[in-house]
Amino acid sequence: MGKLRIEMLGTGFTIQSTENDEYLEKLLGYYKRITQDVESIDSIKNPLQVAILSGIMLCDELYKEKSKKVAMENGNYINNEVSLDSEEIERRTAEMISKIDKVL
Repeated sequence: MGKLRIEMLGTGFTIQSTENDEYLEKLLGYYKRITQDVESIDSIKNPLQVAILSGIMLCDELYKEKSKKVAMENGNYINNEVSLDSEEIERRTAEMISKIDKVL
């Protein structure tokens, strides 16, 4: 059982987990790197906005990895890339442009 003290984004608290301390520290370090990247965006300064956007970025990363796994299992994964049809590529491109516009 591990314990982790979190001090960031203007708040602090302690969590307890079944994971070990070293693993929890690695997770926190990774999350801090993500939040630092978000904080470097000039228009995002509110700690709640930083936390939310960081969470969305992590969800995006997880979703992409899970999609790759499913694509590999279904045989749609070629040369380290997911094979997508043109409509899916168009949809994803429009989605990314929308996200960029919102941040800027």
